[in-house]
Amino acid sequence: MADGNETVVYFSEQVIVLCSCALSFLGSSLIILTYIIWADLRTTPRRLLVFLSVSDWLSAVSYAYGVWRVFRTDSLDCIAQGAVSTFANTSSFFWTVAIAVYLYVFIVRSNQRAADSLVWCFHIVSWGVPLAITVAAVCLYKIGYDASEVSVGWCWVRIHAPDRILWMLLTGKIWEFLAYLTLPVLYILIKRHIHIAHAALSEYRPILATRPPSQSFSSMADMKLTLIPIIFIVLRIWSTVRFILLLVDSPARQHPVLVTLHGIGNTSQGAANCIMFVLLTRPLRTRLCAALFCCSKCRADSQDAAQRLLPGQDASTPREEDRSSRVGTDR
Repeated sequence: MADGNETVVYFSEQVIVLCSCALSFLGSSLIILTYIIWADLRTTPRRLLVFLSVSDWLSAVSYAYGVWRVFRTDSLDCIAQGAVSTFANTSSFFWTVAIAVYLYVFIVRSNQRAADSLVWCFHIVSWGVPLAITVAAVCLYKIGYDASEVSVGWCWVRIHAPDRILWMLLTGKIWEFLAYLTLPVLYILIKRHIHIAHAALSEYRPILATRPPSQSFSSMADMKLTLIPIIFIVLRIWSTVRFILLLVDSPARQHPVLVTLHGIGNTSQGAANCIMFVLLTRPLRTRLCAALFCCSKCRADSQDAAQRLLPGQDASTPREEDRSSRVGTDR
């Protein structure tokens, strides 16, 4: 399965992970495009999801290049790919926690102004800290070929770096572990608050039955963002397992099934977010279906119009014939 410390990445694993990267690329792009196209969707939680999608988009592109190349040396493109994926992956951790913090302040603390004021802090931390870590790692020659020890073909921390475990922690794993601890706590507090609020509201449902449901529908759509931490944990756990197996020097980290799950998990968050917050969100799904139907109808109409024209006859000929027939009738 592997020669020495090198983990062999099989062709089947490459294909599967590349498909996962493609789906994540498309999913992240769709989240960003729907936010740009429809102005009424530009709520703060949806905007935070877009920033997370930008990180996932960069991760999908950089990971796809690494999986396609399957680096063997510390080449220049290996270092560049490792730097981009390190920055994007770490930024994704921070944005995932930032969304949970925003929802906690907004929902549990019932303080929208305080939640909105945190957005600038989220930008500074979620972009600034990963950028500083990545620049330091590149300048100190820590990014490079890692023999797929805790990756799937792409480059990360150099395998020959004497302090590589420390840099693996700094460039991703320590933030991943903190996210595992922080996200469940915030998620449980949010769900507990929602449950209590719904129980209290049920006493007044006969009074509120005639109120318009539009506000409740929009708030319920934003509530679905609480599922991001669950998606994050389920997808990222395989990378953590391989890292722990590396620490105990277990050859199980090179098992093809575990390597494949690691590759899928690290590259699928954009696709998972798209499924949950676009395809499974009724207002967005309805708009997308309407847009696709409109495009297909326009194409069908243009094809029908082209088929009605005789060979060698342009669109102006029927109008000329109609004009001459009207002249003949007037005479």
